[in-house]
Amino acid sequence: MQLKYTRPFLNKLEDIFAESDFVLRYEKGNFKAGYCVLKDMKVAVVNKYFSLEGKINCLYDILRTISMDESRLSDKTRQLYHEIRNGENAN
Repeated sequence: MQLKYTRPFLNKLEDIFAESDFVLRYEKGNFKAGYCVLKDMKVAVVNKYFSLEGKINCLYDILRTISMDESRLSDKTRQLYHEIRNGENAN
Protein backbone atom coordinates (compact mmCIF):
# COMPACT_ATOMS: atom_id res chain seq x y z
CA MET A 1 0.00 0.00 0.00
CA GLN A 2 1.21 3.47 -0.82
CA LEU A 3 1.39 5.66 2.27
CA LYS A 4 0.15 9.19 1.75
CA TYR A 5 1.71 11.76 4.03
CA THR A 6 -1.32 14.02 4.22
CA ARG A 7 -3.59 15.16 7.03
CA PRO A 8 -6.64 13.33 5.53
CA PHE A 9 -4.70 10.03 5.47
CA LEU A 10 -3.64 10.56 9.10
CA ASN A 11 -7.31 11.13 9.93
CA LYS A 12 -8.22 7.82 8.25
CA LEU A 13 -5.64 5.98 10.36
CA GLU A 14 -6.94 7.71 13.48
CA ASP A 15 -10.48 6.67 12.51
CA ILE A 16 -9.45 3.02 12.71
CA PHE A 17 -8.51 3.56 16.34
CA ALA A 18 -11.62 5.64 17.03
CA GLU A 19 -13.90 2.85 15.79
CA SER A 20 -11.96 0.10 17.56
CA ASP A 21 -11.55 -0.82 21.20
CA PHE A 22 -8.03 0.70 21.21
CA VAL A 23 -7.42 4.19 22.57
CA LEU A 24 -5.00 6.41 20.66
CA ARG A 25 -3.25 9.14 22.61
CA TYR A 26 -0.70 11.74 21.59
CA GLU A 27 1.60 12.45 24.52
CA LYS A 28 5.11 13.70 25.11
CA GLY A 29 7.49 10.94 25.96
CA ASN A 30 10.87 9.40 25.44
CA PHE A 31 9.88 6.41 23.34
CA LYS A 32 12.69 4.73 21.44
CA ALA A 33 10.37 3.83 18.55
CA GLY A 34 8.34 7.04 18.79
CA TYR A 35 5.39 5.19 20.21
CA CYS A 36 4.36 2.78 22.94
CA VAL A 37 1.60 0.16 22.85
CA LEU A 38 0.06 -1.13 26.05
CA LYS A 39 -1.70 -4.18 24.61
CA ASP A 40 -3.37 -5.35 27.83
CA MET A 41 -4.91 -1.92 28.32
CA LYS A 42 -5.52 -1.43 24.57
CA VAL A 43 -3.79 1.94 24.53
CA ALA A 44 -1.41 3.26 21.88
CA VAL A 45 0.65 6.34 22.75
CA VAL A 46 2.43 8.32 20.01
CA ASN A 47 4.91 11.15 20.53
CA LYS A 48 2.87 14.32 20.07
CA TYR A 49 5.89 16.27 18.83
CA PHE A 50 6.35 14.06 15.78
CA SER A 51 5.86 15.52 12.34
CA LEU A 52 2.89 14.48 10.22
CA GLU A 53 5.08 11.92 8.47
CA GLY A 54 6.33 10.53 11.78
CA LYS A 55 2.81 10.15 13.17
CA ILE A 56 1.63 8.34 10.03
CA ASN A 57 4.60 5.97 10.12
CA CYS A 58 3.98 5.22 13.82
CA LEU A 59 0.26 4.55 13.35
CA TYR A 60 1.00 2.34 10.34
CA ASP A 61 3.53 0.32 12.37
CA ILE A 62 1.14 0.00 15.30
CA LEU A 63 -1.74 -1.16 13.11
CA ARG A 64 0.48 -3.83 11.58
CA THR A 65 1.38 -5.25 14.99
CA ILE A 66 -1.91 -5.18 16.90
CA SER A 67 -5.09 -7.12 16.30
CA MET A 68 -8.46 -5.57 16.92
CA ASP A 69 -12.11 -6.53 16.78
CA GLU A 70 -12.97 -5.88 13.13
CA SER A 71 -16.71 -6.17 13.76
CA ARG A 72 -16.60 -2.68 15.27
CA LEU A 73 -15.12 -1.13 12.10
CA SER A 74 -17.15 0.39 9.27
CA ASP A 75 -16.74 -1.18 5.84
CA LYS A 76 -14.47 1.59 4.56
CA THR A 77 -12.29 1.56 7.67
CA ARG A 78 -12.16 -2.24 7.70
CA GLN A 79 -10.90 -2.21 4.09
CA LEU A 80 -8.04 0.15 4.98
CA TYR A 81 -7.23 -1.94 8.06
CA HIS A 82 -7.05 -5.08 5.88
CA GLU A 83 -4.73 -3.35 3.39
CA ILE A 84 -2.40 -2.46 6.26
CA ARG A 85 -2.60 -5.87 7.95
CA ASN A 86 -2.10 -7.86 4.75
CA GLY A 87 1.50 -6.75 4.72
CA GLU A 88 1.43 -4.79 1.52
CA ASN A 89 4.65 -2.81 1.44
CA ALA A 90 4.52 0.89 2.10
CA ASN A 91 6.61 2.95 -0.28
